[in-house]
Amino acid sequence: MTISAEITAELKDAMRAKDKPRLAALRAIQTEVATAKTESGFDGDDGDDFYRGIISAFVKRAAKSKREFEAAGERGAAHAAALAYEVEYLSRWLPDTADAEAEIRAHVDAAIAEFGKDPKMMGRIIGHVMQSGEGFDGGLVSAIVKERLTS
Repeated sequence: MTISAEITAELKDAMRAKDKPRLAALRAIQTEVATAKTESGFDGDDGDDFYRGIISAFVKRAAKSKREFEAAGERGAAHAAALAYEVEYLSRWLPDTADAEAEIRAHVDAAIAEFGKDPKMMGRIIGHVMQSGEGFDGGLVSAIVKERLTS
C-alpha cells in the first residue's frame, strides 16, 4: 500500500473514530501535499518518495516548533504536546534515523576522501553530501562532517 493510500485510509478511520489529534496531523500533511503539488517545480510524481519528503519537512518544522513551545513553559505546553504527538505519529512513514545516519556517515567519509580532511573544506564537503543524498538532514550532515574533520 502506498503512503498516499495509507494516509487516506488513516484519515477515514480518524474521522470515524473522531480522533482529533490524528485527524489534525493527517490533514496537515494533506495540506502540505496539496501546496507542494501546486508549486512550479512539481514534476507530477507523487509517489512514496514525494510523500516522505513532505512528511520529513513537516516533522522537522513541528519538532522545532515543539522545542520553542516547550521553552515558553506552561503557556506553550498544550501546543508542545500536540506537536509531539504529530511528530511521533507521522514518523512512522519516515525511514529509520539510524539507517539514515549510517548512510550519511558513508557519504561524508567518501566526500572527505575526495576533498581531503581539511577543516577549510567543511562547506564544500557538506554541500557535496547534501547533493549526493536525497532528504538528508542538514543539521545531522553538518554535525557528522564537523566530527569527522576534528577527530
